[in-house]
Amino acid sequence: MLTNRMFLEGKYCGRKMFIKRIMDVLGALLGLIIMALPAMALWLGAAVSTHSGGMFMQKRIGRWGIPFTIYKFRTMGKDSYIINTFSAFLRRNKLDELPQLWNVLKGDMSIVGPRPDIPGYYDMLIGENRKILELRPGITGPASLKYSNEDQILLLQENPMEYNDTVIFPDKVKINLQYYKKQNFWLDIKIIYITLSGGKCNIDNFFKD
Repeated sequence: MLTNRMFLEGKYCGRKMFIKRIMDVLGALLGLIIMALPAMALWLGAAVSTHSGGMFMQKRIGRWGIPFTIYKFRTMGKDSYIINTFSAFLRRNKLDELPQLWNVLKGDMSIVGPRPDIPGYYDMLIGENRKILELRPGITGPASLKYSNEDQILLLQENPMEYNDTVIFPDKVKINLQYYKKQNFWLDIKIIYITLSGGKCNIDNFFKD
């Protein structure tokens, strides 16, 4: 009985992940087609404003803890941490994340999921928390909606790195584990809608049925 139940649960999860992947591919293709010209203009603007090639690439931890290269429009110069007006515009409106539609199409990422972090965070999780690594990281997700102003929060801290490691990251893990357990098509649609409308999410009520 237990073996049969585990088989059925595994089959359901596999079907759910397959549907999610199909929606990711369709969504990424649609987004790349619609945003092709604006994306090229933003890429050019990023290149000019940062005196670089305009693209930022970095290793992040992906599904199963496997590193991958994430793409973003560059918002800081290679030798400068100064964020100019155009770069601030990109960050404020999350437009620097637009190239990650390519990551979604490649299979590195999902449209909705835990935001990928640099090595030393998600790949170091233990116990039940490692279930998060069964998910593809996302362009948006419930934790990233809660901490949409993360940069401003960290600027107010005396020790930003310590605050991130002891307060923000553990809370993100808790939220992302809830997402892992509750993930479904309509929850993803809800997250996408809140993201595109620029709204905020109340995590206390977010996962209620």
